[in-house]
Amino acid sequence: MPGTEKFGKEELKEVMDVMNTGILFRYNHEAQRNNIWKAKEFEEEVKKITGAKYALAVSSGSAAIFAALVSSGVGYGDEVIVPPFTFVATIEAVIMAGAIPVFAEIDETLCLSAEGIEKAITPKTRAVCLVHMCGGMADMSGILEVVKKYNLILVEDAGQAFAASYKGAYTGLFGKAGSYSFDFFKIATAGEGGVLVTNDEHTYKMAEYFCDHGHNHEGNNRGMEQHPVIGFNFRISELHAAVGLAQTRRVPEIKQINQKNKKYLQDKIKSAVNEITFSRLPDERGDSATFMNLMMPDTASAKAFVEELNKKGIGGFNYWYTNMYHFINQWDHIKELKFPNKMPIHYQHKSQDYRNLHLPKSQEVIGRLISFGIRVSWTEEEMNNLANNIIECAKIALSKKMYV
Repeated sequence: MPGTEKFGKEELKEVMDVMNTGILFRYNHEAQRNNIWKAKEFEEEVKKITGAKYALAVSSGSAAIFAALVSSGVGYGDEVIVPPFTFVATIEAVIMAGAIPVFAEIDETLCLSAEGIEKAITPKTRAVCLVHMCGGMADMSGILEVVKKYNLILVEDAGQAFAASYKGAYTGLFGKAGSYSFDFFKIATAGEGGVLVTNDEHTYKMAEYFCDHGHNHEGNNRGMEQHPVIGFNFRISELHAAVGLAQTRRVPEIKQINQKNKKYLQDKIKSAVNEITFSRLPDERGDSATFMNLMMPDTASAKAFVEELNKKGIGGFNYWYTNMYHFINQWDHIKELKFPNKMPIHYQHKSQDYRNLHLPKSQEVIGRLISFGIRVSWTEEEMNNLANNIIECAKIALSKKMYV
């Protein structure tokens, strides 16, 4: 988790501001809180970095993408095009919203492709839930053309791509609403927490109502106001917001160092092993650089590479092809629609059999992919050691393939 490497007195100061007031709730108690409003400051910091008109801090990244879908108008019976490579909460959020996930192909960007989206569209398609994976960004030009052509709602899960951008625009802000997560492998972390962003006032208001039991927070007499919509409790606490605020202020520095460290590693590896490539970045300048996404020639060589890394005790990487949370091959609970109770999806027609999906491009891409987390604290010696170990393990894995 690159963000937690820079963690100290700044975070402590923000948390102690809250502790000294004794007010952990993000609303009201004006007399006691001494003008300490960490959730509001956190939201303002996210807006400052991304340029979003509206930001709403919530309890988790999962809550953020769920709220983004619902507040964008996605609901019962809507088909939503989704990727097979994402944190599984993205898919669960679509189902919890009453909608039906339709899986489409990704490409070497590690995100849904315009071609994959268009092939998955049916008369019932209402929205695309686009996920920007592993610190990078989707190829937005083609995707936006497809979204416009079919008049679809675009919702973005940028949980792993906070501060990533495409041609000057930040992930999460190309469609109706977007979400960030601050609790897993991000450029910064709040321990728990997420943020919904949008440039649309109505979407923001719906999200605000939905994430706090439908309350309208205009006015001071909270609890006596009208409820414009049915909502739930996805509020962030002032403590988590305090950590998120301090961490978000560090993002420009972390991003700059991550980009430098990633380039250093990739240059060394590319010069030593021709067979290794890297995931495609539609806009290299917009990379948040939290991951180095290495691509072996095929699944067999990738598996052999992972085996060699494990033998040498090299950590800090993910082989997503066998990861339980991020790739569809392991999502038996999704394929079997295992819930503790009946959900709308159990009563609706589904255009796909989740147990027999045919996604050859996605299988090929993720089968080849090994991602290394980039650390902001690395020394040049540490990077050289890692690069040399990667090169050695890759060469052994590739030589094994030659003799198969």
